[in-house]
Amino acid sequence: MTEQPATTPDDDFSLRTLFRKAPRGLRWSAYVAAALALLLVVLLVTAVAFVRRPVPETDGALELAGLEGHVEVIRDDHGIPQIYADTDADLMRAQGFVAAQDRFFEMDVRRHVTAGRLSELFGEDGLETDKYIRTMGWRRVAEQEWALLETETRDALTAYAQGVNAYLDQLGTSEIAVEYTILGLTGLDYEPEPWEPADSLAWLKAMAWDLRGNMDDEIARVMASLDHTEEEIAELYPAYDPEAHPPIVGTGGVVDEVFEQNASGNSTRNPRRPAFDAEAVRTLVDLKAGLDRMPELLGRGEGIGSNSWVVDGEHSATGQPLLANDPHLGISQPGIWMQTGLHCREITPDCTLDVAGFTFSGVPGVIIGHNADIAWGFTNLGPDVTDLYLEQVEGATWIQDGKPRPLTLRTETIKVRDGDDFVLHIRETAHGPLLSDVSRELSTVGANAPTDQPGERGNGYAVALQWTALRPTTTADAVLGLNRAGDWDEFRAAASDFAVPAQNMVYADRDGHIGYQAPGLVPIRKSGNTGAMPAEGWLSANDWTGDFIPFDGLPNVLDPEEGFIVTANQAVIDDDYPYFLTDDWDAGYRSTRIRELLAEEGELSVGEMTRLQLDTANPMAPTLVPYLLDIEDLGSPYYRDGQELLADWDFTQPADSAAAAYYNAVWSNLLRLTFHDELREGIWPDGGDRWFAVVTDLLTDPAGPWWDDSETEDVTESRDDILSQAMRDARDELTMRQSLDADDWTWGHLHQLDLHHSTLGESGVAPIERLFNRDGRGVGGGPSIVDATSWNAALGYGVTAAPSMRMVVSLADFDASRYINLTGVSGHPGSSHYGDQTELFVNGDYLPWAFTRDAVVEAGEDTLVLTPAGAAD
Repeated sequence: MTEQPATTPDDDFSLRTLFRKAPRGLRWSAYVAAALALLLVVLLVTAVAFVRRPVPETDGALELAGLEGHVEVIRDDHGIPQIYADTDADLMRAQGFVAAQDRFFEMDVRRHVTAGRLSELFGEDGLETDKYIRTMGWRRVAEQEWALLETETRDALTAYAQGVNAYLDQLGTSEIAVEYTILGLTGLDYEPEPWEPADSLAWLKAMAWDLRGNMDDEIARVMASLDHTEEEIAELYPAYDPEAHPPIVGTGGVVDEVFEQNASGNSTRNPRRPAFDAEAVRTLVDLKAGLDRMPELLGRGEGIGSNSWVVDGEHSATGQPLLANDPHLGISQPGIWMQTGLHCREITPDCTLDVAGFTFSGVPGVIIGHNADIAWGFTNLGPDVTDLYLEQVEGATWIQDGKPRPLTLRTETIKVRDGDDFVLHIRETAHGPLLSDVSRELSTVGANAPTDQPGERGNGYAVALQWTALRPTTTADAVLGLNRAGDWDEFRAAASDFAVPAQNMVYADRDGHIGYQAPGLVPIRKSGNTGAMPAEGWLSANDWTGDFIPFDGLPNVLDPEEGFIVTANQAVIDDDYPYFLTDDWDAGYRSTRIRELLAEEGELSVGEMTRLQLDTANPMAPTLVPYLLDIEDLGSPYYRDGQELLADWDFTQPADSAAAAYYNAVWSNLLRLTFHDELREGIWPDGGDRWFAVVTDLLTDPAGPWWDDSETEDVTESRDDILSQAMRDARDELTMRQSLDADDWTWGHLHQLDLHHSTLGESGVAPIERLFNRDGRGVGGGPSIVDATSWNAALGYGVTAAPSMRMVVSLADFDASRYINLTGVSGHPGSSHYGDQTELFVNGDYLPWAFTRDAVVEAGEDTLVLTPAGAAD
């Protein structure tokens, strides 16, 4: 390379010197370049102004219509708001106002989704989702719930909506969110409608949908049944092992419909499995594919779960309980949660709240957190609350027990941006809406349904969905009830209203008690219908009874003898429990690991609780690695490089681990080589907890049929053949993806946390995606690991679900508690709080969680005073 001489001021490259030195023939091009450069500068400045314009005022004073008195909003250096007022109504108004300040576009998109109106914003791309949601009727159900709610809940929802609308009334659309400016440039003429209480209620339906239970497993079993025997399907769905993975509640039973933690109970069930053929399978596969195209609101699939645990004072270094929670949900930018606090300056009959924690934008109150007396956390209980029914439909009737019954019919019109309105005809049986009406492909479920089909069905069978969330419930009452609860009895009274989604709820209070309650609306099925596979709707014997497990009969425990409670989506209770909850539990690896660590620690501090949340030990690795190390014929030192990494591996998966990178590449290739030839693509292994159990069993049968590659002729592969090939393929893959030198591999290079804006972040326009998305962070952990950063082995190593937040509450000193959010409180990409917690989250750091007034004031960076409209300064 020729060395370039040093430059002098006269040689500096600038637009001025370009004009002076350029040949005459290029001078015009230089002028054009200068003009374009100037234009780009102007556009950049303008763009920055538009991006920054919606960032809200968080200091000073503003008027808020409807307030009864002055409200303070004190924000810390991460923009987390703590709201102080003298009435509950003012707290709710201010919470709505602040939520709109930070996240209104997110709220607006969610209400369009839950009302089946996404097409109004995004055109035909939203139409399929709108059809499904209109067919299920989320918004209709939310509106019906209004009359069921307590007066205090309706008042809170109304005041919250008033606060949102007071914010909207002050601003033009471009001042609310930069997303509206960008959509306006695409031709959208739009002004947000006023917020309504039903908008908040409908969001609870979305939460229930993404935590709905085993519907995907119902379809997957049908798909597997086309090619495999019942015995083979059982191998793919191993029974839960309560000896290896203890249930949440270890003792107790139901006596006269009341659960008693020192009693016992039992029941029997005799399920039968209908037979399905290719046409029925095809239709159910189409149904699954259509539902999977719906927006991920909380996330879906393996990895949707959570950890929570609580220890009593004897197991705490503080002498008082400690409670930890980290829900595992789908990833997005901004994240699902907002941190907030709602504080009455003085507790009175008109002002009852002193609570802080995590909430959803658009929903009043705090969903998970603590008040001045108790703390609580959630994990998904996951009961079977959805059933698919094949229906015999004839004209305007459906057939059951040989008799025609009238379909419920309704028609809705979906407005489509830049397109014609779509008229949707919705039909329902007694089981629920016909999802098969949503698309032409689903309009037939083939004449090849179960073997006891009622005659030939030239026009096929319809598919109905029965789901507990499609009936009005009082879950909104539960949220505010938890916020106000002061002891175990009040906590359980609030939990009794928590209908959908059913959750595991852990509890602690300042009197030293710890507890667990399983709330939720769980159907009681007639004998023979386990809900494991779609049922024949033409037989009333397959119906739900119409009753639900009574709340008092659901498992609960107060102050268990062992001094701690762990919930991580494992079985709630053993098979002696007289009611059916589900057979599709998480396999229990996370819960068992947490229990082991709690027992090892003995006495835990807040710091030790946070470190436990960050544990990356892979529970499958100790089982699989010895088999991998026993493989001797890998062919060359090149292929043995990866194997050697496993020899002294401690089975943990931090982001910088080379051994973890190799192990997970082997795991992915092992699943591909073992199962892709045997299973249809829609049910290829995702690599989560169920597959840990499946492969653990298969490893003990080295010549078992699953190891054989059905696509190779005249060769029968064994376990060691597959393991050997998986190791070679993993080595080649990592060489291609990362480095020839195995020591340079890292798990985080493969396992990337990419946070995408749910709408414009997927626009396909690179500058817009860069504005809204926050990509490229390598993380540790993995599926069924306590640090549950899930990935799908059928798709790649990228994170698909993660701890959406983490919190540890100290009942001895609330100000000593810690929490962290996946992203930040703001939904504005121009705000410094759009993603200012992500780096901390990835690094395993936490924020101080100020709760008392003195601590909040000390941590405060900005204070916004909201005053009643027209009030004197």
